[in-house]
Amino acid sequence: MTQLSALVTGSTRGIGLATAHRLLAEGFNVAVNGRGEAPDPDLLDELSGLGNAIYVSGNVGEPEDRRKLVTETLAAFGRIDVLVNNAGMTSPGRRDITEASEQDLDRVLAVNLKGPFFLTQAVARHMLKRGESNPNFRGRIINISSISSVVVSPDRADYCVSKAGLSMLTQLWAVRLAAAGIGVYEVRPGIIRTDMTKPVAGKYDRLINDGLVPEKRWGIPEDVAAAVAALADGRITYATGQVLTIDGGLTIPRL
Repeated sequence: MTQLSALVTGSTRGIGLATAHRLLAEGFNVAVNGRGEAPDPDLLDELSGLGNAIYVSGNVGEPEDRRKLVTETLAAFGRIDVLVNNAGMTSPGRRDITEASEQDLDRVLAVNLKGPFFLTQAVARHMLKRGESNPNFRGRIINISSISSVVVSPDRADYCVSKAGLSMLTQLWAVRLAAAGIGVYEVRPGIIRTDMTKPVAGKYDRLINDGLVPEKRWGIPEDVAAAVAALADGRITYATGQVLTIDGGLTIPRL
């Protein structure tokens, strides 16, 4: 059986790293991405011990870096079967919407929305060409969004807008690529224990303890990675454009 290849952006820590671990364990070739020119040697050794992993540096908010991500992944593996758009940044300074700056909005949108938009475009072109010569080809594109796409946080307006845009982007690409057998999905995490949530861990500890999350625990990156893996290897079918919400029940409407 041919080994499938995945490109996972923002995968040197948190959800992205857990996803790289899971995909490698399930037999994928994985292109791991971070913004540094070189990865932590121990990290690359760890990942290589699980399977066939390479490291590709690049900021998804930069056009040249996006081209590099695709080019180097194809050079290493000869194919991209799965793209996981995971790289993202939080709201700088968590300013109230009345104080939000245009500069911060531009920065957040460049990484969280513009990056996935055009990286998906580049990978989709590759996938469409493969489909022309192989009608059995089935590609997958998975966008990691956030419950902030539907849950309002006025002190993180730029982040919320970027994730809401990513939700629409998922549907746009799903419709465009469905006839070619390329599934596009959104995985929508809730409160996940990562570096991004570390500064507000105390706040969420209290909220979770008070019942904010029905499952009454933090999510962990491995929870999200499990959902990504199920989509990546085709275990979930006939569901393009759909959302897998990994939030412990947080967004269930309750009285």
